[in-house]
Amino acid sequence: MALLEAARALGEPLDPARRERQRRRHFHFDPVLKLMSTVDERDGAVWVHTKGAPEALLPLCTAVAEPDGGTVLLTPERLRRVEERVDAYARQGMRVLAVARRRLEPGRPLPDRREEAERGLTLLGLTAMIDPPRPQVADAVAHCRAAGIRIIVVTGDHPLTAAAVARQVGITGDHPTVVNGEDLDAMSEDDLDALLRGQRELIFSRSSPEAKLRIADALRAEGHVVAMTGDGVNDAPALRRADIGVAMGRSGTDVAREASTMVLTDDDFATIVAAVRAGRQGYDNIRKFICYIFAHSTPEITPAVVFALSGGAVPLPLTVLQLLAFDVGTETLPALALGREPAEPGLMNRPPRRRTESIIRAPMLLRAWLFLGVICAALAMSGFFFVLLRAGWRPGDPTGPGEPLNHAYRQATTMTFLGMITGQIGTAFAARTERVSLRSIGVFSNRLLLWGIAFELALAALFIYTPPFQSLLGTAALTPAMLALTVPFPFVVWGADEIRRWLLRRRAADGRTPPEGLAA
Repeated sequence: MALLEAARALGEPLDPARRERQRRRHFHFDPVLKLMSTVDERDGAVWVHTKGAPEALLPLCTAVAEPDGGTVLLTPERLRRVEERVDAYARQGMRVLAVARRRLEPGRPLPDRREEAERGLTLLGLTAMIDPPRPQVADAVAHCRAAGIRIIVVTGDHPLTAAAVARQVGITGDHPTVVNGEDLDAMSEDDLDALLRGQRELIFSRSSPEAKLRIADALRAEGHVVAMTGDGVNDAPALRRADIGVAMGRSGTDVAREASTMVLTDDDFATIVAAVRAGRQGYDNIRKFICYIFAHSTPEITPAVVFALSGGAVPLPLTVLQLLAFDVGTETLPALALGREPAEPGLMNRPPRRRTESIIRAPMLLRAWLFLGVICAALAMSGFFFVLLRAGWRPGDPTGPGEPLNHAYRQATTMTFLGMITGQIGTAFAARTERVSLRSIGVFSNRLLLWGIAFELALAALFIYTPPFQSLLGTAALTPAMLALTVPFPFVVWGADEIRRWLLRRRAADGRTPPEGLAA
């Protein structure tokens, strides 16, 4: 498009139909040769027109055009000056194309092979184009670096152009390692692996599509999660081989889009960073959901364990139907609401997780089962024994229907049920953050969770105080003193986890625990 605009500005007629009528041969762009040529009939003669990378086209030229229309021999001195001009443009981040032509002898057959056409050319000049980076790219690159995402440039551009653009947007510093396509082709697999491991700031210039594929394979073999961007047909193999192929939606080809996992409809690199942030937030929220669900396993099995270990001397602290009401009725909405948690501060400052890392890890299970779960179980059982002991119960006393302690036993199981629900509320607030304090995201920032807790409490009141559910679940109305006992339960659970996270952050800041130790 830039060349067409330049031609229009110079007064050159742009008539595609006329151009096609004059065209006799078309040698398409070859990513290996880095050249394309056409054979056209014009001004009563037949001409070969060639454009491509300067380092590929200049060796095919024997002459250079003069401003007055004449030609002179392309001597080594003139060639050196042209190459210096190419480097000067490239250092400014410009893409440089060389343009050349050759007039075919009258009466000679048209060349059928590009080797016959692309020789003895006369250099017409250089075209330098610039596609300035979008303003948001530099900020997006900075976010990637903070997130531990390594950016490697693999491009067909001139080495100096690639280095200049990478420096402008912050991908590299002033002295990156630049490897051109020929050097890469000459590398063994071991040498490439060593290069990828040893150099953080890498640019592969004048690279072929096969180079992208080879680099993707090498990075995957090292255990990295590879995201590859591309827009051309030749990029399709690398896009398919990468863990995440990212195609351009506007400028990309249909083949590239079909081979990719993700398509950028706006062709904006910053969108990739937004996708990474959304992915990390979603992954965190799944872990919070799982931690919340797992934390209730301990208080759910504790009543049965207490009953079994006592040999029946302690009546069953929670009935089967009460347990079912807890699992199906009161737990569901808060769990779903955790999927809408806002992102934690520092989300994009963490290193990427290992590709082999499971979503369920030992620290999460320890936190859920042996920390949050144990606290919730202890609180619920304390409510159960508080009611029974206050009513004069002693181990082994009968509590069945018709017994004097039956009503107290029903109240005690109801206290276990309500204690588990209030502990569940504290667990929900504790599970909202894995690393930071809850105040960093706001106690009331998740409105869905607040509505879920309100529904949970309303449902608990329905189960405890309405006669139909009392008859079905075996619950009994609780006194104000019993209700008051459960009020601190959510704060105890959440406060204990706040202290645990504070201690872990402190240990990590002192260097005694790696950052991964903060993950729940």
